Amino acid sequence: MNLLLVLLAVPLCLAAAQDPVQQLSELAAAGKGLIKLDSNTFDLLTSPQRTWSVSVQMTALDPKRKCSPCREFNPSWNAVAKAWATVPKAQRDQHFFATLDFDDGQTTFQKLGLQTAPVVFVYPAAQGPRTPANGKTSPSKYDFSNGFDPAPLAESLSKHTPIPIPYTDPIDWARYILMLLGGLGFLFVLRYISPVVQNRWTWAILTIGTSLIMTSGYMFCRIRGMPSNGGKGNWIASGFQNQFGQEVNVVASLYGLLSLSFLMLVMVVPYQTSPSRQRIQVYLWTGVFVVVYSVLVSLFRVKNRGYPFKLLL
Repeated sequence: MNLLLVLLAVPLCLAAAQDPVQQLSELAAAGKGLIKLDSNTFDLLTSPQRTWSVSVQMTALDPKRKCSPCREFNPSWNAVAKAWATVPKAQRDQHFFATLDFDDGQTTFQKLGLQTAPVVFVYPAAQGPRTPANGKTSPSKYDFSNGFDPAPLAESLSKHTPIPIPYTDPIDWARYILMLLGGLGFLFVLRYISPVVQNRWTWAILTIGTSLIMTSGYMFCRIRGMPSNGGKGNWIASGFQNQFGQEVNVVASLYGLLSLSFLMLVMVVPYQTSPSRQRIQVYLWTGVFVVVYSVLVSLFRVKNRGYPFKLLL
């Protein structure tokens, strides 16, 4: 009977004496580089007698928890853990990656006082040659200021691993395919629109349009977020440092009429074959130019009562 009890106790003793590093290594191998934790394995992984370091993701992936950041960050975490699983065993067994879901370790979340997720803790080695030189073995928290991308995560965690994490961003084939298709599409369309692109009037219209946008104050209002009007029918902002959206439309229209009248006088009127028609158009476009310019000057006087110039109005 005594011999039987001894034989039964041997496997239990062997299991109890199993190297914790070996246990964690087997758990990591089973999870393809990532240990899935519960409260008990979390205590083992973060044991005060640990000779290894560990990075732990505290998350809540169950849809009923409605943690969108958790689901957004989890693929990046898995990618970095998978990259670490490719390093040699000698270094891989000195640092482990693990995930503790809220539903698997609520007591641990309460013990750590966590109210949000995801959170990444890095526990340095507490004993052995990899103990920090400053003697601090308390966990540090990863700063998500760089977002949820895996590259900055791998770079930050590499400060705590025996060797840098060999993570590289996967090739974004979809991006390159879209760029190629876009380039081919542009060449195809260019074949049919090249006469329009090479036409001087196209560039003249684009140039004048750009000039009107820039000189009328459109970009000023966009950058400063100016309102459309000042309320109570007031659409002219006082002072030269302010401008409303409706005022921009009026100023752009005035500049457009001035440009049109000038172009007509320079590029159309001189080529009229009929002297009487030419004379009428000279009077017409000169009158438009003078009247519109006087309106523009009067608008400046409304904006600033001290404006000294005046034409007709």
